[in-house]
Amino acid sequence: MLLLIIAALFSVSVSVTLKIYKKYQFNILQILAFNYVSASLLAFIYLKPDFSHFNLHSSWWLIILLGILLPSIFWCLDRALQHAGLIKTEIAQRISVVLTILISAMIYQEHFSLLKIAGIALGIIAVLLMLMGKSGAQAKKQSGAWQYILAVWIGYAMIDLLFKYTSSLGLQFSSTLTAIFCCAALVMFAVNLFKSVQWHSASIFAGLGLGVLNFSNIYFYLQAHQQLKDSPAIVFAGMNILVVLFGVVAAILIFKEKMTTGKILGGLCAILAVYCLMQSML
Repeated sequence: MLLLIIAALFSVSVSVTLKIYKKYQFNILQILAFNYVSASLLAFIYLKPDFSHFNLHSSWWLIILLGILLPSIFWCLDRALQHAGLIKTEIAQRISVVLTILISAMIYQEHFSLLKIAGIALGIIAVLLMLMGKSGAQAKKQSGAWQYILAVWIGYAMIDLLFKYTSSLGLQFSSTLTAIFCCAALVMFAVNLFKSVQWHSASIFAGLGLGVLNFSNIYFYLQAHQQLKDSPAIVFAGMNILVVLFGVVAAILIFKEKMTTGKILGGLCAILAVYCLMQSML
């Protein structure tokens, strides 16, 4: 359980760090590029990918697609954090699993149990509550927030589905993830060069630090799965619920976000959705 708590803390720390970086006017494009540089290096060191049996012929398009999608949705995550706040963004990111399960069930014609239907319905309600705006000056300040929240929700579901598809092809996860990180780094360097971005050492080191947090989240989550390999439903539910709870605490204590009725109801619906989906997996 300790590994799961550590993974959840690293996950929330990524979002917290992005919000803090905004105060120092770091360049998000440079941050994303070097985030994937350090993530790639750490993947080589700790995941020890074996490329000798890596079938690039059948998976190159997936590597490129995810290499573009990962930094794109990461950018949307940054925008959502700035416009909608930490609580709404974390809930949208975590409840994307509902969309993943819904689409997977439709594609593979899986049986919809009452618990699965309840979990999906509660997840959609949670997202709708996150999209609820405010009136007046607050609405003007948060204009465009709903697009970024929706992009985070749909984007992370797409990423999850594509990773599941790579697993169905029999591709080794460590090799695939490392290749995707490297591709994402190349994509972001290309974007920076295209935009003629002026490089700043502060943004470079900020990106390298973010990559450490980003990789640590993935690494400890994988370790938790190995430690609790007989209880994948517990790992799934524990990670999502802990991230939502830690995100709420961080938002209130660090960024002084206010707990509105919509946020409270959305958070409760998200936790109930994850619980129902966990029960459907048992």
